[in-house]
This record gives sequence, C-alpha cells and structure tokens, in this order.
Amino acid sequence: MSIPRSASRVFLGALLLSAVPLLADGSRVIYTKSFPGSLPPFQSLAVDRDGSVVYNETEDLDNAEKFRLEPAAAERIFEIAAKLDHFKNPLESGLKVANMGRKTFIWEDGDAKTQSSFNFSQSEDARALMEIMENAGDSVRMLIELRRVIRHDRLGVNASILKIQAAWDNKKLMGTPDFLPILDQVAKNEALLHMARERAAQVADGIRNMGNGKK
Repeated sequence: MSIPRSASRVFLGALLLSAVPLLADGSRVIYTKSFPGSLPPFQSLAVDRDGSVVYNETEDLDNAEKFRLEPAAAERIFEIAAKLDHFKNPLESGLKVANMGRKTFIWEDGDAKTQSSFNFSQSEDARALMEIMENAGDSVRMLIELRRVIRHDRLGVNASILKIQAAWDNKKLMGTPDFLPILDQVAKNEALLHMARERAAQVADGIRNMGNGKK
C-alpha cells in the first residue's frame, strides 16, 4: 500500500524537526573589546560550540570574517564560560588600574542572554578566557593580512609569515587548519622570497604533524 504524498511530506517534516535538537546547539560565547586608539579599536568574536567563529572589527555584519577553531579550543572556551556561570556575575575587579579597554563576555543560548563587562578582572578564569579570545583574534588578523599581502604586497609576505611562525612557536596560533591552504600556496610560489617559502613550509609541516599526533 502506497503512502499518500501529502502524508509523506508531513512525516518527513516531523522527522527533520525532531532531529534539530540533536544536530544543533544554539549556545554561543561572544567576546568584544572596545579600546579606542589601539589596533584594532574594536573587535568581536562569536564562537559556536562546534568551533565556528565570526570575527568582526566593526558592528557591520557584512565585514565579518569566518574562522574555525580547533575542537579542543572551542571545548575549553565553553568549559571556562560554564565555570564563570555564563557571565551572570560581575567580573570587574574595581581596582584603580590603567584603561586596558572595555572587555565584555556574552553568553547566548536561545533567547537567554547574560553578560559581564570589565576593564581589569582578578578572576583567573576570566583572564584565561580573554587570552584564548585574544589569541584567536590575533590569528584571524594574521590570516587576513597574509591573504592581503599575497595579492598586493609580495615583499611583505615574509614579514607576515614571520608573525605567523612566532605565534606558532609560542603556541598562540589558533584555527591552524584554516592556515594550511594559504601556507601551502606560499611554499609553492617560486615568485616569493625563498625564506618566506621555507618558513611557510615549516609551519605547515608543524601543523600537519600536530594533527597527526606528532610533536
């Protein structure tokens, strides 16, 4: 006996809807920093649980850059957010210190939203989370810069690669899989300086070896 087409559509729709909670987690951790006079003067990183990142240096969504963190880094971000009770409590130290920029952590989960802002926090967890977010933001900017200099300033490629290599050596480079295609592009481009190509290949090899469990 065949099932009427309309009934099939209803059944399929119900099946897909029932699967949504299993496939998606709407929670998100957002970090913003406003510090006029610094570079950049504003930045925002919105991190989903799967590691997807939307990075922006303005509040215009059209300027956003997409990025993806390593699973362990994303897990760590959400772990610290939970330890901080999803930013329901004040994080500002209240101490008289120099202006270091207004930082805000935001937790979004469906319609629920909580946040806490600070200039300086004594919370070790808040500082640890800020460091991860700052490293992620620096990594996105280095990736953007490398893409730009390859197109418009080939002599600047080596300086850009040096920054990436330093971040990698200091274990501050994040979203490393996103770097691999462009590092490979640099390594194979004979029109670029040999030292830039060599450094790009070294970092790319390091990323691949780390992914294979090697150190």
